Amino acid sequence: MEENLNIPAHVAIILDGNGRWAKQKGMPRNYGHMQGAKAVEDILVDARDLGIKYLTVYAFSTENWNRPEAEVSALMTILRNYLKTSIKKSMKNNVRCRVIGERSKLSDDIQAAIKELEDATKDNTGLTFTIAINYGSRDEIRRAVRKIADKAVSGEISADDITEEMISKNLDTDFLPDPDLLIRTCNEQRISNFLLWQCAYTEFYYTPVAWPDFNKEELLKAVESYSTRNRKFGGLKEGQQ
Repeated sequence: MEENLNIPAHVAIILDGNGRWAKQKGMPRNYGHMQGAKAVEDILVDARDLGIKYLTVYAFSTENWNRPEAEVSALMTILRNYLKTSIKKSMKNNVRCRVIGERSKLSDDIQAAIKELEDATKDNTGLTFTIAINYGSRDEIRRAVRKIADKAVSGEISADDITEEMISKNLDTDFLPDPDLLIRTCNEQRISNFLLWQCAYTEFYYTPVAWPDFNKEELLKAVESYSTRNRKFGGLKEGQQ
């Protein structure tokens, strides 16, 4: 069946439901986050095996700092551990890793671990795995506008030079194609400040499955749903000129 599917090149996922999943099992929220990190590792391999070229996950948003301090601290610990183990796994699987988001608020050791991961995997030619950390799309767009405005003030560009392409090139995702498919788990049906500019023509897929339970079977369901849709851009189907 997979051979007949229209596989999306770029899949983005909002990882939702870790805490609720843990609560249903009588476990602390942090347990859910740990299991969620393991699910990311598994789905990365599953995405590669399906032929997906780009996978982007929403790991920690700019709004997540408002969570209880103990939970934020636990999330940062999980992130540290994940970044440490990712180099070996990424090299084994030929995965190129990138991180988007505002890094300056992250601790120095996490920033260093991100750079080490990106540098180590930059020449890998397989799936590009992008992790959104301290990421918020409005903040991303604000930062892009700021960079463009600085160029305009310095006289490097004029107002007439500002195009959609220029804005896209100044976003964190300048190295990525726009997502073809956005998946959100745990039955939430909102975009939550994730890739607002990039998702202009993205197909959305919502599932009641909480992220720790999201597996290859669930990913395949999302891809099958995507495969049945007639994608249109400005009234034209995908591929039409």
